[in-house]
Amino acid sequence: MAYSFLLRDSCNERKNYVASYPSLPILESAKSSWFPILSDETGDFKRLKRTASVGTFPTDNSYDDSGNGSIVRTNSTGSLNSFPRLHFRDHIWTYSQRYLAAEALEEATTVIGSEDREIEGVEVDRKGDGTKLVQQLISCAEAVACRDKSHASVLLSELRSNALVFGSSFQRVASCFVQGLADRQALVQPLGTVGYVAPKMNVMDIASIKKEEALRLVYEICPHIQFGHFVANSSILEAFEGESLVHVMDLGMTLGLPHGHQWRGLIQSLAKRLGPPPRLRITAVGLCIDRFRVIGDELENYAQSLGLYLEFSMVESNLEHLKPKDIKVLSGEVLVVNSILQLHCVVKESRGALNSFLQIIHELSPKVLVLVEQDSSHNGPFFLGRFMEALHYYSAIFDSLDAMLPKYDTKRAKIEQFYFAEEIKNIVSCEGQARVERHERVDQWRRRMSRAGFQPAPLKMLAQAKKWLNNINACEGYTIVEEKGCLVLGWKSKPIVAASCWKC
Repeated sequence: MAYSFLLRDSCNERKNYVASYPSLPILESAKSSWFPILSDETGDFKRLKRTASVGTFPTDNSYDDSGNGSIVRTNSTGSLNSFPRLHFRDHIWTYSQRYLAAEALEEATTVIGSEDREIEGVEVDRKGDGTKLVQQLISCAEAVACRDKSHASVLLSELRSNALVFGSSFQRVASCFVQGLADRQALVQPLGTVGYVAPKMNVMDIASIKKEEALRLVYEICPHIQFGHFVANSSILEAFEGESLVHVMDLGMTLGLPHGHQWRGLIQSLAKRLGPPPRLRITAVGLCIDRFRVIGDELENYAQSLGLYLEFSMVESNLEHLKPKDIKVLSGEVLVVNSILQLHCVVKESRGALNSFLQIIHELSPKVLVLVEQDSSHNGPFFLGRFMEALHYYSAIFDSLDAMLPKYDTKRAKIEQFYFAEEIKNIVSCEGQARVERHERVDQWRRRMSRAGFQPAPLKMLAQAKKWLNNINACEGYTIVEEKGCLVLGWKSKPIVAASCWKC
């Protein structure tokens, strides 16, 4: 992504803006700060004006834990319709980014307000420090975006001393964003030059022992992946009802999670059905062939022990390069496609890769495609917008981890530092092909799937999903709601993961 800059005084704009929108807090004492003119992913340039920094926000609110099960969504784009019609697009983008920053800052600082406690008999109020930490993060993000290395270095030094890995939930999430900002600063060209240095990716890092352990812990402790498996298996079992020859095409095998947990549950359910069990085929698609082979052997042995015939096969290909001939569908066979946290990696700047992949899937005519994705907007063309959205989203996740695990639990540290921190760093520090964590809202996925020719198959299992959530003894604060035919798992008021079902 290329960066260029525009210098212009915005005092009059700021006065008019405050007069028009008195409800949006602005830090009166703040000096004007720089926003970059960022080029979007298609090469067209969008301008961001020089604006005043966001300021203090109330910290007496918190994530909605009223128990009504509602999911509160923020407008990820800062709807342009809510602003007066201006003559220049850069004015509009300036206000949109400022509004988005206000939302993220307000949500993030509310987490801090719930963490006040007594330490050695002395009551410590973290609200002030938490607000300052948020402001430092946003200021540092602005400096990094503007390639102001000297200012960014000073702020990063301050943040490293305040964002503690074993601190409050927001201090811990801030530490991950600090790592991402530091990495981005190291990759961005100095001021006065054009361009962005692409990071060198080590493929072996993906299969590191620490990341594998972190993924296993996320599966065991957080309900995010288990929720996707529950919805997917329920939908697949319904699609397989009365069929004798069934085939599952599994994209990525849930990030290569050991032992094939999802399919053990499906195999067990199929084996328990009345009448002769169906012949089951599972095709794993991805690059971790050695890991898939181990999982496949385990699943075949497990199915045999239950009297079910299972044929496991593999296709060594990433989703972008998958071809129709790679997937063998037998005559009379019912095919379903399973995608758990996979398709966001196929989303690219041009959108062509995802469109081509969805076209291939559509040609296979699956009876059902189950799509489970992170429900947040981390694929916007502007770095600062993505930064704010990610800060909002991962603050909620770290707050949930705070409720589930003790402060100094090493399991929590591994989950945060080797799983979620890796996602955060990719969103914050990477661009181009290196940025693979391109999460999008469920509404955007609806549009993408509809354009590809898929029809929604509404999920009508809200009662069962809530019962499932209760049975796994999930931490109080997790909710499941139905939203336009999709099921959304959230932490209090914040959507985390969305599941949807599609048919040709």
